[in-house]
Amino acid sequence: MLERVFKISEKGSTAKREALAGVTTFMTMAYIIFVNPSILSSPAGAGMDFDAVMVATCLGAALATVLMAFIANYPIALAPGMGLNVLFSFNICAGMGVPWQHALGMVFWAGVIFTLLTLVRIREMIVDAVPDCIKFGAAAGIGAFIAFLGLKDAGVITANPDTFVALGDLHFKPTLLAVCGLLFTAGLMVRRVRGAILWGILATGIAGVLLDVVQFEGVVGRAPSIEPVLGELEILGSLRLEYLEPIFVLLFFAMFDTIGTLIGVGEQAGFMVDGKLPRVSRALFADAVGSTAGAALGTSTVTCYIESASGVAEGGRTGFANIITAALFVVAIFFAPLARMIGGGIPAPGFENLLLHPVTAPALVIVGSLMIRVLTKIEWDDYCQALPAFLTIIVMPLTHSISNGLALGFITYPIVMLMAGRGREVHALVYVLAGLLIMRYALLG
Repeated sequence: MLERVFKISEKGSTAKREALAGVTTFMTMAYIIFVNPSILSSPAGAGMDFDAVMVATCLGAALATVLMAFIANYPIALAPGMGLNVLFSFNICAGMGVPWQHALGMVFWAGVIFTLLTLVRIREMIVDAVPDCIKFGAAAGIGAFIAFLGLKDAGVITANPDTFVALGDLHFKPTLLAVCGLLFTAGLMVRRVRGAILWGILATGIAGVLLDVVQFEGVVGRAPSIEPVLGELEILGSLRLEYLEPIFVLLFFAMFDTIGTLIGVGEQAGFMVDGKLPRVSRALFADAVGSTAGAALGTSTVTCYIESASGVAEGGRTGFANIITAALFVVAIFFAPLARMIGGGIPAPGFENLLLHPVTAPALVIVGSLMIRVLTKIEWDDYCQALPAFLTIIVMPLTHSISNGLALGFITYPIVMLMAGRGREVHALVYVLAGLLIMRYALLG
């Protein structure tokens, strides 16, 4: 049956090798089980139910990963995306004041649009229209934003009325724990330990228990209820004019996240043929449907994970590896006490409503550092590319808004290109988008 469905021997692999690849992929991306609920349940963000989001994270990842296995037969796992969950919680819910039920509706519609664009093959035109400086700048900007949130969750940086931000209290025990956790995880990264982020989270959690910073609540227990978030998305309520911009931003990042990951993993695995990924439409369709289903389950946008490259490095070549990864995500639901202990918040000194997350904060900083390395791909010698990229990157963390950074990049790029006499190099779609964004700021503020 495995041979008939996944063609394992035809792909030059074995069932044992695929199983090992599936376990490896899970270990390298399992940190999302702890980090995603921590982000979406933050009182400063969406304020969702931690346990329910943890279950939705596991089920959403398992479902989408299985879809990729059967629809596209690729060993590329999926889960709620880092960056996209930050956008959902802190930008859309907290920044715009959108109820999380409506934000889930936005994720649903972004997934539906992505599915339609995949079916009618328009996505290539959109991808080609967006300049590289905006693509790379957006990825780097999200990395800077995520790292900023990680440092804030660690207590390393804090609010200051005179300078906006300042160095936090490094004598505060939870902050010291987070700093030590960051250094330990970084050490695992440089030693190329598989699952370094996950092991770093677990080690920091154990140290937190020993230092009486984190309260031990057990490891295994009954599966929590998903009811607080299951099917709570507002599908019709999210169809508002003021919601079009965040829906577009969710679609934009989901699209480029997915395409970039598929190409990266496909290149490593040797799947590419003449520079193109076979069955790419099926893979994109699985991603889009998985994201839509994830919204119904109660989590932010589900997308392909670059950590799948670790499974490919272990020899994974078919969707059977994904079946193993998905099964482990389902088993992880029964580790809710561990997730609650690791992702729980600790009151910050001097702030009544601010919680620190010293155990998961190092993971955010590490992920941010990994995302920002695309800076090397930006043509800094070309100022028409450099300025839009720089504004995209710097505005995201400074305004606490991914969409603001993206908007300034799209507005600046065609203007400087026109001033340089290179207006014909700009795609018409970018001009339209820049005009709409200018109108948006002029009329809505």
